[in-house]
Amino acid sequence: MTGAKTNERPGVRAQHRHAGMSATKARLVLDLIRGKSVAEARTILQFSERGAAEPIAKVLDSAVANAANNNDIPPEELFVATAYADEGPTLKRWRPRARGRATRIRKRTCHITIIVGRYSVEEYDRIRARQASSGRTAPDAATSRARRVAGSRKGAKAAEAEAETAEAETAEAETAEAETTEVEETTAGDQAVADETATDEVVTDSSAESAEEGNDVVEPADAEDAADEAATEAVVAEDSAELADEAAADADKKDED
Repeated sequence: MTGAKTNERPGVRAQHRHAGMSATKARLVLDLIRGKSVAEARTILQFSERGAAEPIAKVLDSAVANAANNNDIPPEELFVATAYADEGPTLKRWRPRARGRATRIRKRTCHITIIVGRYSVEEYDRIRARQASSGRTAPDAATSRARRVAGSRKGAKAAEAEAETAEAETAEAETAEAETTEVEETTAGDQAVADETATDEVVTDSSAESAEEGNDVVEPADAEDAADEAATEAVVAEDSAELADEAAADADKKDED
């Protein structure tokens, strides 16, 4: 004779067998989410610092997926009805110690079970009314998905805008750098032309000064040469006069004879 199991709890369940942790550690986390709504339980597990929170969150997601796919129950109408952890098999290992002894290592495992139930109509309406009065309305799955998609698109648009802004800033920086380089080259060219002009002026001034110095030095030399030539001409004239006188005297003597 078979009948309904007396220990069967109502609801949709999910189980993780042979989890690599002790049942005590798993129960510390399960006590936090028992009786909470699915959304609140997920938030608690997300911000929990215990290592058992991650596998328990996966079991909770599996139970919610079973309820949605098998029984067509929306996730916002579910809550954690039951959550418990049973002892699993313990693996015996040993570790060598001093004086030839060995100590036992117990690698404990556990079976994590989460059962999600559905709120009654009165209780669900009361929860919605309380959330509405406090300004916190639990969104349905479609609204949550739409909100996540909008957030993702907004983030993508923000990333694109940041990328465009960065590209524009880079282009402006390159343009400013090119203009600065062009101005520096122009300034350098003007400076080179000015330096060449100044050098030419210095050379011209030096040549003029040298010419003036040369003229100052040559003028006394020319005067001395002129004086010497005049003296030479005077001597030549005197010699010519003497020769003329001698020639006249000789002529007179010849006439007398």
